Amino acid sequence: MIVIRYEGEPVPAGRPRFARHDNYIQTYDPAKAREFKSLLGWAARSQYRGEPISGKPLEVYIEAYRKNQKHISKVEAQRRAKKTSVPLTKPDVDNYVKSILDALTGIIWEDDNIIQHVDARKYYAKQPHVIIKVKEYEADNG
Repeated sequence: MIVIRYEGEPVPAGRPRFARHDNYIQTYDPAKAREFKSLLGWAARSQYRGEPISGKPLEVYIEAYRKNQKHISKVEAQRRAKKTSVPLTKPDVDNYVKSILDALTGIIWEDDNIIQHVDARKYYAKQPHVIIKVKEYEADNG
């Protein structure tokens, strides 16, 4: 199993931006999402030294920990620490998934089309971070 930990605020994939250059239109990520992908990529490169995986299905497990708001009660802080109180607001978990999978393409896997299963969750934490676990896909024989 490959485990990547990124210390910092997770950033969801933003809506693509467009720029016209003469006769063609260029698509690009918003600056904040582009910076997050770059930093996550550097963290992954420092923690995974292998070649990008290709040709075998993978399972990816993502935990995105957002920073707690500044003013919450002690009771709410305890609930969040136990993961009984979770974010029910934007950004959507699927937008975190998109930015994380994009950031790790070419580093952990050659192309994210080999990902068979994704399990993603968002939580609160005192210190924002992201944990990504990658393992070979295991068929459910049930």
